[in-house]
Amino acid sequence: MSPDAGPLLTRPTADALRAARDSGAGEWSGSLDLGVSIGTAALASDAWQWRDRRYPYPPALKDRTIYHWDGDAFAPVARFAGALIKLVPTEWGPPTFEIDGIKMLPTAQESPLVDARRKVALIEPHGKRVLDTCGGLGYFAACCLDAGVARVHSFEKNADVLWLRTLNPWSPDPDEVDPGALASGGRLQLEHADVSLAITQLADASMDALLHDPPRFGIAGELYAQAFYDQLARVLRRGGRLFHYTGSPNKLTSGRDVPREVAKRLEKSGFRAQPALDGVLATRR
Repeated sequence: MSPDAGPLLTRPTADALRAARDSGAGEWSGSLDLGVSIGTAALASDAWQWRDRRYPYPPALKDRTIYHWDGDAFAPVARFAGALIKLVPTEWGPPTFEIDGIKMLPTAQESPLVDARRKVALIEPHGKRVLDTCGGLGYFAACCLDAGVARVHSFEKNADVLWLRTLNPWSPDPDEVDPGALASGGRLQLEHADVSLAITQLADASMDALLHDPPRFGIAGELYAQAFYDQLARVLRRGGRLFHYTGSPNKLTSGRDVPREVAKRLEKSGFRAQPALDGVLATRR
């Protein structure tokens, strides 16, 4: 997200701005970038000013929605093109996102960025070349960068998810080269492509570690297929680690054990695999 980008509002933030104005305060201090930083807005009766720009007070905003300034008004950070894709606030600061109301990242117990950091630590990315198969909001990539990865090659199939990243201040910017927690320093390569196809163009044993966080099986079954796991094994060097997020879909209703199914397929492709966190940790034999 550009440092010159406009403010991001949620319902509590907008309510706080109006409450401060109504109390007669001349300014309000808080975060207008989802908790990345704290700033001060100058308040007038009809508008407020932040980073040398004036904005109108928005009308009542919806819960569970993030709004950005589109040049004319505050609009939801959401798009609809066959499916509704939207950025969703969390109590932790870093947002999650939803596709047709299905939350893509866990946020019930902790920040999605903290959750990503724990998973990334399993592959020990420092100094390694890492393949991030399904980039999403980029939290895996951000954690790899913070951990000193040599290079992370990230794929994201959905153009609307890539658009969300441009507005999410917690998403790493592949064009950022200045030092900093979210800076890539040229180490992040983000590609708009379907990894199930693009992976065939990667060289054998060209990756030291893999992160695979696919959508659920019903949406992207090809990313759970034996043929795709064979490709993961091909591009990963011997001894390299893979973390594969699975969750536990349908376990309570049907008794299906998706992590176990995934582990069996990975074993067949040349990995040693075992359950770890909410997925499977595997090592290339």
